[in-house]
Formats: sequence, C-alpha cells, structure tokens
Amino acid sequence: QVQLVESGGGLVQAGGSLRLSCAASGIMFRINSMEWYRQAPGKQRELVAGITIGGYTNYADSVKGRFTISRDNAKNTVYLQMNSLKPEDTAVYYCTISTDYWGQGTQVTVSS
Repeated sequence: QVQLVESGGGLVQAGGSLRLSCAASGIMFRINSMEWYRQAPGKQRELVAGITIGGYTNYADSVKGRFTISRDNAKNTVYLQMNSLKPEDTAVYYCTISTDYWGQGTQVTVSS
C-alpha cells in the first residue's frame, strides 16, 4: 500500500520560510518522479515543482527563485524549501508520485 505523508506546513508571515517534507512508503521511491502541487480556495490545483529520479527539477514561474525541491532517496523523502513566502502562496500543498498517488495535504498560510 502506497502512502505519502506530508508535514511542515503552518502559519508564517510574508517574507518568511517553511520547509515541507513528504515521506513515501510502499513503493520503489527511487524509480519515480515526485511533484508538489498546491490548491488555494476557489482555485484549481496547480503544479508547484517536480523532480525526476535523476534530479532534474522544474518549477512554476510563480515560485522560481524562491522555492527549491529536493529528494533524499535513502529516506524516501522529498522536500520543498519555500523562502520569501507571499500571501498568494497560501494553499494546501500536496505531494504526489507522478499524479498516481497523493498525500493528504498540508496547509500553508502566509499572512501579510
């Protein structure tokens, strides 16, 4: 049974930082690409960042230069370091394995 468990969300002031973690179990972590998505109230879920098994990364234009995705294959964990947070980054953040499996989400709230 595949499980993805996110953590690290919370409330932060604009300009602050948070680090999200997503621990995967029940799947060959090393052979999969991983992504972070987010969904704000009233909006569609959108891709934030992705990382391939080879470490290639891609980012939404809105987070480039502020967010960094990384992975630790030994720990079956993917991370999202979020710096210079803005109120518009407020959303529920989800990690996913190639959109086949999803975590439960973690709330990120950025106050102005």
